[in-house]
Amino acid sequence: MSTQDETARDELIDLAAEFYDQFASGDIPEMTLPTRTKSNIEYDPESGVWKYGDRTSTRSANSVRGARKLLKAVYTIEFLADQLEADRSSTLRELYYLSESWDNEEAQFGDQDESNQLIEDLEIVSGVTREDFHMRPEESGATLMGPIEIREQTRRGEREIHCQEDVGEGGYQIPNNPDMIDFLDDDVEFILCVETGGMRDRLVENGFDEEYDCLVVHLKGQPARATRRITKRLHDELDLPVAVFTDGDPWSYRIYGSVAYGSIKSAHLSEYLATPEADFVGIQPRDIVEYDLPSDPLSDSDINALESELDDPRFQTDYWEEQIELQLDIGRKSEQQALASRGLDFVTDTYLPDRLDEMGVL
Repeated sequence: MSTQDETARDELIDLAAEFYDQFASGDIPEMTLPTRTKSNIEYDPESGVWKYGDRTSTRSANSVRGARKLLKAVYTIEFLADQLEADRSSTLRELYYLSESWDNEEAQFGDQDESNQLIEDLEIVSGVTREDFHMRPEESGATLMGPIEIREQTRRGEREIHCQEDVGEGGYQIPNNPDMIDFLDDDVEFILCVETGGMRDRLVENGFDEEYDCLVVHLKGQPARATRRITKRLHDELDLPVAVFTDGDPWSYRIYGSVAYGSIKSAHLSEYLATPEADFVGIQPRDIVEYDLPSDPLSDSDINALESELDDPRFQTDYWEEQIELQLDIGRKSEQQALASRGLDFVTDTYLPDRLDEMGVL
């Protein structure tokens, strides 16, 4: 077992020992966690990301419901500790099914959302990430493509990969734990995080990564933690600018927000995952007007989401307030691929160079 695995296992055992000590002293066992709501997110000027505030909630065994939650936590801690000792890993989905084999039915999970949330709870109270618990999500399929050489630690040993020369058109697939990667050499000028697979393929086909020495990161929709982590590492360790290229709708703005400032769900890991210096280069409401892009009317859920974002601390800047209010005024949304209405090369020859130049990235 590696030193990192030993540390993670010790933190889990210490957490279980706290429950035992509470029992031994005659106290009702409990676990205190930050309240994971938008109203409990606060901006941390030192790190430049959004974190949980001071509001907390308590999981206590003084009720049947609370006792069940703590029982499930203890069973999960035992499973994770055994997994680390055996140097094995499992997926979040597998944990949900594995609980059905536990000898106490009260400890079994009712659905995967419940087991996922418990893993997040254990991350918060232990200070250890789920990656260090050897817990994996289902494959995200997110990739890198660009002029960088890396060294990856695998079960078969180390391998060195150039993310243009040694990969196919699909790029290098980002592993579950990007902290197992070393950056060896690069000619990267900036990172472009792209929401959709279609646009990612367009950029690679047009040679955008080669012409501009750009590292194209496919977010694959709402980005997985591994994608956000490697983006942050690339920015911090190689001092690379980051731009996020998404569709022009409220859900895509939240994709940018999760890359730049963190998400409500994982605010306890914002300093580990978020890149507050990231710029938004996605489809803006003003682009819809200026380029007369093909667009669709906003749905009621779109309108509600935009109005909600006006109250979201991650979007309370002059830029975002202006763009969101404009979008509500024109009542339209548009996709990245709508730029193809001006030609297949428009996005790589005109739109992105102009936007990135305007932002000082090029």
